[in-house]
Amino acid sequence: MPNPFETRSTSLSGPGTDYVPVTPDDQAEFADTAVALFVETGGAVAFVSQAGQDRVVQLPDYGFLACGVRRVKATGTTAVGIHAIIVT
Repeated sequence: MPNPFETRSTSLSGPGTDYVPVTPDDQAEFADTAVALFVETGGAVAFVSQAGQDRVVQLPDYGFLACGVRRVKATGTTAVGIHAIIVT
């Protein structure tokens, strides 16, 4: 089966190249900034945006957060099953 990603240039408007499971942490930033987050079980997501701002957003079950994210904080996060969508 051919790989449709083989000759594709990465783009912020296209699909991510990977979903990375997230363990919320108040100090550690992601190795790669996420272009979005996906949560399996909804709740609050406390995060540091790509712009460096602290934010808290309520997401539903199977919800997406369409914002660049550097870190998901443990303090204030109640959503679970969080995945970072990255583009490399």
